[in-house]
Amino acid sequence: MDELIKIQGVSKTFEIETGNLSALEAVSFEVLKGEFLCLIGPSGCGKSTLLRIIAGLMEPSEGGIIRTGDLKLAMVFQNFALFPWMNIEQNVGFGLTMQGMPKKEVAERVKAEIARMGLTGFEDKHPKELSGGMRQRVGIARALAVNPDILLMDEPFSALDAFTAEKLRADLLKIWHEKKMTVVMVTHLVDEAVELSDRVVVFSPRPGKVKEVIKVDLPRPRKLRSQAFYHHSDRLKKLVVGSGRLTNRETLLS
Repeated sequence: MDELIKIQGVSKTFEIETGNLSALEAVSFEVLKGEFLCLIGPSGCGKSTLLRIIAGLMEPSEGGIIRTGDLKLAMVFQNFALFPWMNIEQNVGFGLTMQGMPKKEVAERVKAEIARMGLTGFEDKHPKELSGGMRQRVGIARALAVNPDILLMDEPFSALDAFTAEKLRADLLKIWHEKKMTVVMVTHLVDEAVELSDRVVVFSPRPGKVKEVIKVDLPRPRKLRSQAFYHHSDRLKKLVVGSGRLTNRETLLS
């Protein structure tokens, strides 16, 4: 697989009242074309910070991001980040409108992504009228509408109930397969990473460093109650938590 992005020695330090806070230290790995890559690690280890650096929303203190060609990136946020004064149709089409795309093409693209995410009939609704799961569907539809080469996702399911999150994960995998795009996702759930990923980048506690990159070589669709799945899950949990076998397979890494 070809490299789309190379993260090279990225460090990030924030100035706070008590001095400097080192969030990331000398982080290096690559993002491969067409893969589903998850970033996981203890709370506060800089995963979301790194995702924002990859997206170009934040500058690293040291190191850099090397992109192969003119890549189009889109981001899905944990808190949905929708415009409350816009209806669903306007929210989904916002990025396309900002790019100066003709109105007819915007309307066609928006209609297609709204249908893909199961939002048909809700075009005139506003975010406050929707459930959390529906709002995240809008966020994903907005990101997909720009037809990105790489979809960046920052804990997109963490604010949702377990049933809604499960359904959205299945939908995401279907879309990823259909569009053959690259996904980089931050998660705090080990089982979620094993279910979705081709590879998992495991971070150390702050300042975040790459502890290990794990290849998840399980066939798809994955059997979430299989011994092979539990093996990968336990291996990741030991890396993140430190030691010991965890029996609760949905343990939050906080």
